[in-house]
Amino acid sequence: MEQVMHRVETNDGVEEPLVAGVSWAAVLAGAIASLALTLVLLSLGAGLGFSVVSPWANSGVSATSFEIGTGLYFIVMAMISSALGGYLAGRLRNRWIGVQTSEVHFRDTAHGFLAWALASVLGAVILASPATSLITGMTSGAMQSAASSQSGPMDIYVDTLLRRDTPAADNAANAGGAEARRELARLLAADFRNGAEPSATDRGYMAKVVAARTGLSQADADKRVNDTIAQIKTDLDKARKAAMQLAIWLTLSLFIGAFAAALAATEGGGLRDGTWGNRALRR
Repeated sequence: MEQVMHRVETNDGVEEPLVAGVSWAAVLAGAIASLALTLVLLSLGAGLGFSVVSPWANSGVSATSFEIGTGLYFIVMAMISSALGGYLAGRLRNRWIGVQTSEVHFRDTAHGFLAWALASVLGAVILASPATSLITGMTSGAMQSAASSQSGPMDIYVDTLLRRDTPAADNAANAGGAEARRELARLLAADFRNGAEPSATDRGYMAKVVAARTGLSQADADKRVNDTIAQIKTDLDKARKAAMQLAIWLTLSLFIGAFAAALAATEGGGLRDGTWGNRALRR
């Protein structure tokens, strides 16, 4: 059945059909397809990540290679999923008869960009939980999940502070140190909150607790406290740099995904109208 279209005359005397410039059904279809493919590629990436890392020393890829590989995989994943969504958005949109070629090209580009934008917004809402769990598994490993659920972030450093030179300590002493452990953990967590570090007063108090619990001299206790605080600062700095690099890789993948979606939409729209590759379309 031939579609009847109403036309309107513009200021320059050119008549254009009164057809919506955006096919939201095509945009939604492209966004959903992009989301589905993103989840599939995330699952594949998690499997590849577990296959290249190893808990044994001198085996598996290094941390730097793993971070770079993860970032490049994010970019490739964004290119593939966004290109599919943009292509479908351009190929499934309505055909605009009587519209100038340059305007059709712009609308196809806009369809790809809208499909990418909708997929990004929906992905942040719908895929936030599974994507976070998959990325966490890729970066941290399955062996750390059980330990992290049973201890706080500062407990490992408290263990370092209160470690005895003689492992065979009596149970009464260990039981009596539970409150001291919790106090030190709370003190370290409070001091390192918002980028601060323990003051001289807190360092002196922690050194006294360490000396009383471990039998070390005051000088050795002070050195252990200072070494532990330095280790905490080093670990926090590594975590900050890792988060920064991940954010940069994600930003690059989003920009490249938007470009891939817009470019694929122009191809899909050109194939839809049968004008892809023509010189007029290129001009």
